[in-house]
Amino acid sequence: MTEEEVIEEEVTGAAGRAARPLPDHPVRIALLDLLAELGTLTSSQAAARLGHSSGLCSFHLRQLARHGLIEEASHSGGRARPWRLRWDDPRQSVRVTERTLSAALHLTPDETDALAAGIQELIAPYERRRHHPAGAEPVAATVRLRPLPHPA
Repeated sequence: MTEEEVIEEEVTGAAGRAARPLPDHPVRIALLDLLAELGTLTSSQAAARLGHSSGLCSFHLRQLARHGLIEEASHSGGRARPWRLRWDDPRQSVRVTERTLSAALHLTPDETDALAAGIQELIAPYERRRHHPAGAEPVAATVRLRPLPHPA
């Protein structure tokens, strides 16, 4: 069984039905993060950045596309297939502008916990409100505090 077949069975389960919703897989989350950072990405570029095989990255990119999260970017032919995030949601009448914050921090475990708690405290009032103001659009708020690899 190939690496791709193992992952497919893990994701879909033995009966072929989705066992869990996308993108609940570390490779898919990393691919979405890279696409948000770089704009477009091929499976070979993803493999070089993430340390996985290009076949594994290609499989997960196709799964993300199958679920409508990404799409092929225009290219001049050839074997390389660049991908990009799919932003055009016809159900949204107003386009929300993305705001991205990215930082590499040096934190102790206690500081990481405190930062996570502080971010949750900032978000909580928006999660708890029962009525949304006029013009409010759904916005995904994603924060990942994860250790970076140490340079060799």
